[in-house]
Amino acid sequence: MDIKPALEFLQQHIPFIPELAIVLGSGLGSLAQCQEAKSGTEISFQQLRGFPEQSVIGHSGKMFFCEFEKKKVVIQAGRFHYYEGHPMSLVVAPMRLYGRLGVKTVLLTNAAGALSSDKQVGSLMVIRDHINLQGTNPLIGPNVKPGPRFPDMTSLYDRDLRQQLIAAGSKCNLMLGEGVYVGVTGPSFETPAEIKAFRTLGGDVVGMSTVPEAIVAKHEGMLVAGISCVTNMGAGILNKTIDHKDVLDISETISASFERVAREFIREIAY
Repeated sequence: MDIKPALEFLQQHIPFIPELAIVLGSGLGSLAQCQEAKSGTEISFQQLRGFPEQSVIGHSGKMFFCEFEKKKVVIQAGRFHYYEGHPMSLVVAPMRLYGRLGVKTVLLTNAAGALSSDKQVGSLMVIRDHINLQGTNPLIGPNVKPGPRFPDMTSLYDRDLRQQLIAAGSKCNLMLGEGVYVGVTGPSFETPAEIKAFRTLGGDVVGMSTVPEAIVAKHEGMLVAGISCVTNMGAGILNKTIDHKDVLDISETISASFERVAREFIREIAY
């Protein structure tokens, strides 16, 4: 996907170059309703050439360029998913835009299912690492320079940022543990056998996003942090079915806690 038209549009219409990008996952879009976002510059995905309309419930498809806790921030409410049939180049297009704009840090968030009863529904987990089971990689194809052809992923989720997120949670009286995020394509939820397999591989939660964005953000030279909102137990752990509406409901119940953590985290970031 050619991001040049979208990049030129943003350069002409945004009030500043943001230092930080926050990508809001399913049900966490309430942060985009804060007063700072409403007072900022709103850009809908449809204003950006090549960006289609959002089709997934819980994703509004808007960017808000605003002053947030005295930092220049872009809050992205919604994302494109591979399971929607979009090419991977579109899924990661916002990350390419942020990298070209000069964004330094990305905070990726998502709704995820727990792979064991060790994780509590309604809790927040800092992503320490991920396992890519999406069957593809967003860097396949000609290398997008100046990123390296073979980028190192050893410290993909920045250690200092992870510690800052945990500290921010502590200040908000929330214990944020760390864990490994397993990225799958969806859109079907996982089978009980898959949940067991992912747990055996070393995963803690599973979801349908984040992994491609994290890889490309790193490729673009940005620091990456991630938070998963645990919205459900994986298939087979409890004797109940999984429904996307329930995922959204749980995300919305914890959105206020997430906003407190995000504010504390951003307040302490030094550039």
